[in-house]
Amino acid sequence: MLNLVILMIERVGLIIIVAYMLMNIRYFKTMLTKRHYLSTKIQLILVFGIFAIISNFTGVEIGKDQVVSDQLFTTLSENASLANTRVLTIGVSGLIGGPFVGVSVGIISGIHRFTQGGEAAFIYVVSSILIGLFTGLYGMRTMKKNHYPTVIEGIIIGALAEGIQMACILILSSNFRDSIELVRFISLPMVLINSLGTAIFLSIIRTTLQQEEQTKAVQTHDVLQLANETLPFFRQGMYEEPCTAAAEIIMRFIKVSAVSITDQERILAHVGAGSDHHIPSNAILTDLSKEVLREGKVKEAFTHEEIGCHHKGCPLEAAIVIPLKSKDRTVGVLKMYFTDKNELTYVIKQLAEGLGNIISSQIELGEAELQGKLLKDAEIKSLQAQVNPHFFFNAINTISALIRVDSEQARALLVQLSHYFRANLQGARTNLIPLAKELEHVEAYLSIEQARFPERYQVEFRIEPSLNQVLLPPFIIQLLVENAIRHAFEGRKVDNHVLVSAHAIENNLVLSVSDNGFGIKSDRLGKLGREIVPSEKGTGSALENLNKRLVSLFGESAALKIETSNKGTTFSCMVPCKERTKDHAYPTR
Repeated sequence: MLNLVILMIERVGLIIIVAYMLMNIRYFKTMLTKRHYLSTKIQLILVFGIFAIISNFTGVEIGKDQVVSDQLFTTLSENASLANTRVLTIGVSGLIGGPFVGVSVGIISGIHRFTQGGEAAFIYVVSSILIGLFTGLYGMRTMKKNHYPTVIEGIIIGALAEGIQMACILILSSNFRDSIELVRFISLPMVLINSLGTAIFLSIIRTTLQQEEQTKAVQTHDVLQLANETLPFFRQGMYEEPCTAAAEIIMRFIKVSAVSITDQERILAHVGAGSDHHIPSNAILTDLSKEVLREGKVKEAFTHEEIGCHHKGCPLEAAIVIPLKSKDRTVGVLKMYFTDKNELTYVIKQLAEGLGNIISSQIELGEAELQGKLLKDAEIKSLQAQVNPHFFFNAINTISALIRVDSEQARALLVQLSHYFRANLQGARTNLIPLAKELEHVEAYLSIEQARFPERYQVEFRIEPSLNQVLLPPFIIQLLVENAIRHAFEGRKVDNHVLVSAHAIENNLVLSVSDNGFGIKSDRLGKLGREIVPSEKGTGSALENLNKRLVSLFGESAALKIETSNKGTTFSCMVPCKERTKDHAYPTR
């Protein structure tokens, strides 16, 4: 009997080793969290069915005069029996997957055992099905509570399952004396081994899943704490100073060698190893980052070559790169680097991906706040810089003078002035208006300016009629036209031409405002649209505000482009051709 116990411990050990290996496979762990799905139950039947067949092959043959254990048993002697871990396998399958899984594995195991032959082999078909049903019904109870049986429950259920096996041998055997002798010899070792094996199997499952939950809890805590500390910085936008502060916080929380953040074109922050050549403001260095920006998917690298940094002597050997997204477009990447590739663990990957998702949400919220702020700022700047008292009084004086000489023209100008004020107020209420509405606003502005300075400016419009309902930010054309009138000609009173054009390229609207002025000085050119550039005639904030709104609404591809020479200047931008829908309602006159 002691010899049989030792032999069966070896067999149980094999099953336990396989169980441990399975629980270290991500797919199997995930499957065990979805036990209620039919697809999961079918997979469990396949896995445990294979376990059961292996148990039959690796059992211990028990004859009247000898015990055989040193071979795989495809067939048994006519009067021999087989001690194996089949009951353990069926029992665990039922406890995990319920009666459907337990009975199915029992049928597979019982039929295979029947094909091996031996003394009264049909008994093991019956016992296998009954064990699968019994353990499955108990497993169904725990499935409803969404947990697994405890180790103590496993010991008791394992012993009872083996008891069913012994009872079937005694009841169904045609030779009662031989069956009594067999049960006396194998019952204690089998009950002991089956109880112990079931308990260990369940312990491995419960411990692994508990560790998984604990890891997720730690990850969630770390991500939330990180998000809380970095939130103020990412909501400021994708700029060097806030991104550097956020990268330093991430570096402090997570055990990585370096943290880097980029936008679509350049490095915004890099702290840690490699700081000597991964320098903020420089263009993106690594091929891996460029690939993530193109595809918008998380990428991992475990060699210097996979990272794709072409700087000789770069110490970075592994990386995980997470796309940062806003409104389904990739606006940058978060990179975590390692000087030792073994430090890039599964936990770090999960933490990084979770953090990337939260940062993306914060960036999108920040952009929404920025858009609201910019829209309000556009309203204020429009009223201050464009409808300022000086412009207003000049317009009124012009109308007043015309009343005496041309009352009809004065009335028309008064209507245009009313339209101009109304367009400013309407444009402040929405992010996008149709091109046709913007052109009406521009015409109202020009009618007043040309009444004040007859024949000084000639403004020509070349607009494709099919583009009239395309949406674009309010004030965009008016600001560019006014910028040309106020700054391009430097006091020149004749031959001042401005051309406003709009045409379609593929699915985009290309808008441009050109003048034949004196051009922009080189020391101001690089700053226009990117920062406030004060001048004698204004605050210089209108172009910066307009450019920020374009980028925030449509991305970097919509940013203002400036071409200038001593023969004139062209401001242009490209926006997607989207027309008004219910989601893009705008106020009407």
